Amino acid sequence: MEPKNPENNRNLEEESRVEDSMASFEGNHGSSTIQRTERPSFKPELMEEILSRSNLELALKRVRQNKGSAGIDKMTVDELPDYLKRNWEEIKTQLLQGKYKPNPVKRVDIPKPDGGVRQLGIPTVMDRFIQQALCQILQSEYDKTFSDSSFGFRPKRSAHQAILKAQTYQNEGYQYVVDLDLEKFFDRVNHDKLMGKIRRDIQDVRVLKLIRAYLNCGVMDNGIVSRSEEGTPQGGPLSPLLSNIVLDDFDYELEKRGHKFVRYADDCNIYVKTARAGERVMKSVKEFIEKKLKLKVNDNKSKVAKPSKRKFLGFSFLGGAIVRLLIASESISRFKDKIRIITRPTRRIKFLDLIKELNLYLRGWKNYFILSEVKKTFTRLDEWIRHRLRSFIWHQWPKIRTRYKMLTKFGLNHDLALRTASSRKGAWRISSSPAMSIAFPNRYFDNKGLLRLGI
Repeated sequence: MEPKNPENNRNLEEESRVEDSMASFEGNHGSSTIQRTERPSFKPELMEEILSRSNLELALKRVRQNKGSAGIDKMTVDELPDYLKRNWEEIKTQLLQGKYKPNPVKRVDIPKPDGGVRQLGIPTVMDRFIQQALCQILQSEYDKTFSDSSFGFRPKRSAHQAILKAQTYQNEGYQYVVDLDLEKFFDRVNHDKLMGKIRRDIQDVRVLKLIRAYLNCGVMDNGIVSRSEEGTPQGGPLSPLLSNIVLDDFDYELEKRGHKFVRYADDCNIYVKTARAGERVMKSVKEFIEKKLKLKVNDNKSKVAKPSKRKFLGFSFLGGAIVRLLIASESISRFKDKIRIITRPTRRIKFLDLIKELNLYLRGWKNYFILSEVKKTFTRLDEWIRHRLRSFIWHQWPKIRTRYKMLTKFGLNHDLALRTASSRKGAWRISSSPAMSIAFPNRYFDNKGLLRLGI
């Protein structure tokens, strides 16, 4: 729909610089037009709804709950309420007039588990607040129209639901997966195509200008600001919603072709019954993604294979008459790397504080991987963690005299304590010795409050 106000219409044409993404495409499936039968329904005065008191109060609450680092202005989340009291009327006026200019985001490089770095863009807390308010209103309408097979960054949907859906398809006989990896997805989103999609649904020019401003606000790296020509920087509240809007046409195309699929953000698995069908799907879907969405498929990470040979959201699948879920080996390796960091022997930390830090990580990890149906994995990891802790304890006793004293204190007899204390074996081997198991049995760690994964 076009704006009712002619002046708004002229502004939209002059300032949005968007392309209409409802273009027809040619392919193996003939000529067609991407057109949703159901579209979001937004009010013409959308900005006023975004700036309503109730929506702003909720946005402020969520931004404060999420905490996060300061942006380029170094303002913290705790400082935001006072800043709003002093400056909100001026900022609100700028938003209502369509003149608000976001700050560039601060670039932060986060190491990826499989190597390389993921570049995050951290907005200022003020911009996170505005983005959150914007996202809450847009999400409430857009979410109604998204595919049932899309699970990422959506209210009342989760990675667990996506994983269970993937398991269901396999148990229905879809024994091969087309595992798609979009290369640098968040960095490659075409701004004009994205704005063309949003323009179909939103009449309020001020909101369109604000979204475009956030896309183009730029990145500050080492004091130098570079303009954003494409991509949606990860790190802001608005980015996840925009990613789902970008990939909505992809979901619709897969539905139209009758595919069984599960998508979580840019991680998509399509389930088919034969390897040959999988190769055909991979070829046609890759063509659609690269030609129509202007995104890039990572050929090195995208494969057609048995699900048991791939991982999805940290899980893998154990084939058989009934497919079972298990924790992917890569997830276990990352888990152990994290535990090694927490329990590194050179740390100067009280043992109870170490347990508290461990529990914080273990609790979140356990809650996520609780779906695993191979429970012995948890038991084995519990044993390994206790092994690490015994090794940590041993490292705190560098001298033979100290080792002997502490071992006898924890119940060992003279001979065993002396023999163990004077051993030339390394800490890792000593930590699995009978002496350390007697001195520090499982119940010792239970009494210290260590969380068990296997219970």
